[in-house]
Amino acid sequence: MYFSVMKSTPLIAHFETYLPFEEVEISLIESRISRRKLKRREHLLVNGDICRHYTFVVKGVLRLYGIDPSGKEHNILFAAENDWIYDITSFHEAKPGESNIQAIEPSEIIQIAQQDLYHLYVNIPKLDRVFKVITEEKYVELQNRVFQNISSTAQQRYTYFHEKYPNLATRLPNTQIAFYLGITPEFLSMIRKEMVQGKTKK
Repeated sequence: MYFSVMKSTPLIAHFETYLPFEEVEISLIESRISRRKLKRREHLLVNGDICRHYTFVVKGVLRLYGIDPSGKEHNILFAAENDWIYDITSFHEAKPGESNIQAIEPSEIIQIAQQDLYHLYVNIPKLDRVFKVITEEKYVELQNRVFQNISSTAQQRYTYFHEKYPNLATRLPNTQIAFYLGITPEFLSMIRKEMVQGKTKK
């Protein structure tokens, strides 16, 4: 569902954490973005779609996840306020992806379509530099996830989750955290209990 009232100020403020922008540049950015509201559990992208937008979260929480052959869901990453979410491979290769993007909470987002992004790169060269950093940060996040799943215990992954998403532990349902850690909700409860007991003993 599209809407036109929401201001894009959070997006501009986000860009300006990297570099300052002139009023004329801000106006051009404003003319090339779209705004959406998502209902809880509404999908922004499903397996087989081509990802055609970079999505910036103004309000709410979204997840990027995959589904294995047995039908089990695996959360790859989360994006809350002032963060980006998109299928990197599908976006850059313009091919159908295997990822799904879904709102966990009612959310407000700002999107930049690929053709609009390239137009902005040509007319605002420093924005190209900003998005190179944003993309690099996402690659690092995904690489860390891969090594985590290879070499970390469930408790270590839970500790990383708290470090990466300090404000989401109380916002996300246990099932979503468990899907991220690759464990059952019951095992997650056990890990939490053990960690609380460990702190108490100290």
